[in-house]
Amino acid sequence: MKWIDLRSDTVTKPTDSMRNAMVQADVGDDVYGEDPTVNLLEKTTAQLTGMEAGLFCASGTQSNLLALMSHCNRGDEYIVGQLAHTYRYEGGGAAVLGSIQPQPLNLEPDGTLDLAKVARFIKPDDFHFARTKLLCLENTHGGKVLPMGYLAEARTFVDAHNLLLHLDGARVFNAAVKSNVAVQKITHHFDTVSCCLSKGLGAPVGSVLCGPEDFIQKARRWRKVLGGGMRQAGILAAAGLYALEYHVNRLEQDHKNARRLAAGLSEINGIGLHPGGVQTNILFADIKGDIDKLYQHLKTQKILIDPSNHLRLVTHLDIAPQDIEHTIGAFKSFFM
Repeated sequence: MKWIDLRSDTVTKPTDSMRNAMVQADVGDDVYGEDPTVNLLEKTTAQLTGMEAGLFCASGTQSNLLALMSHCNRGDEYIVGQLAHTYRYEGGGAAVLGSIQPQPLNLEPDGTLDLAKVARFIKPDDFHFARTKLLCLENTHGGKVLPMGYLAEARTFVDAHNLLLHLDGARVFNAAVKSNVAVQKITHHFDTVSCCLSKGLGAPVGSVLCGPEDFIQKARRWRKVLGGGMRQAGILAAAGLYALEYHVNRLEQDHKNARRLAAGLSEINGIGLHPGGVQTNILFADIKGDIDKLYQHLKTQKILIDPSNHLRLVTHLDIAPQDIEHTIGAFKSFFM
């Protein structure tokens, strides 16, 4: 029996068809702008998101950092969620490498930032303060989709306060599928967006930063400074192109699997979980008892989780419906 890895949607392996696309990729030196497959990926992603241009990056962390460093100068500030990836999980790169001050705020239960609270933390035009320049949102956040009406409100808000708006769209295609809209309906509210290819879309590497042409040229320079200039990167870009063509619509299967997993686990005494709150491919559960023993028990059943009492489980390309049923059974056998 195969391993069932529920730790993250970053653990997916390229499909055979994706590997074939990588092998057959037409390549060139991307630092010279001569890799046709990279150029096509950047153009394709920009068109999908309604932006002028795109930039292929090694990771979502790099893509978000390039966005922050291209939007903000030394001594500027960005406002962000306390638990947002760009603040909490990216090594403090904006502060360390960009001399950009983060202003984290508590997120609301639906993953939004209360715009009235945001307004109170915008700094006045005074040399005592960092200059508030940018608002960063994340979609999805913890598997939750930002409401479409909220995105329009955020656009109006930043325009009124002379701010820019960046989207960490690591799972923005999950959000689009859940909302039953083209991804551009989400991203057109933003000045820039980072789209991951290596999570639910199943590519082995990469994110694409999209935005205005002049912004992307600035970000391209920063990418080189940060060591992100790649050569025959079309081998990797081909996987991203394949993912965009064949793996977006199938995200609904991941969402369906997550809902089924949530429903099954919610019936187990010892697991606290609200299945109605599961929107996409990520669910959280509170575990009563010894989480380390549960972790070891599941390993004997060839199931991998991150051992935490506030457990996060993520469905993805390599998880099939029968894997969900096996997982529910393994949890039941531990708690019963």
